[in-house]
Amino acid sequence: MKKIPSFTIDHLRLLRGVYVSRQDQVGGTVVTTFDVRMKAPNREPALSPSALHTIEHLAATFLRNHPQWADRIVYWGPMGCLTGNYLIVQGDLTSHDILPLMIETFGFIAGFEGEVPGASAKDCGNYLLMNLPEARWEAAKYLHEVLEVATDANLMYP
Repeated sequence: MKKIPSFTIDHLRLLRGVYVSRQDQVGGTVVTTFDVRMKAPNREPALSPSALHTIEHLAATFLRNHPQWADRIVYWGPMGCLTGNYLIVQGDLTSHDILPLMIETFGFIAGFEGEVPGASAKDCGNYLLMNLPEARWEAAKYLHEVLEVATDANLMYP
């Protein structure tokens, strides 16, 4: 089988950041998939499943309710390797275009207090797998160490 594009990225050189993973034509519209990489692959511990699951619930809720972006958000979800998330957005976009939204999103997560949206047996298939304090800590770390000081090295695949 042919390797899919995401497996051709050199994960040994990949930094934490926000990258355009791919762009696709869907019904005459460009859809951009972003690699929202919170951990340096194979060089630091991955996110815990409970923190990543909490981040997923908070980010998806925030993005799908965002006043400017809600209608363009297609998907937010975790990577199987537990080093980040994928964000799919309608439009021909760059990492620079989406960086302010990611700063806003991770600021929201880092400061979130209260009940995690959808964290109930009725709303989620594994609602007990949540850790809000750890999710807040990971979001703040990513926000301050990566997003707020991002350079091209954090926004363009190596």
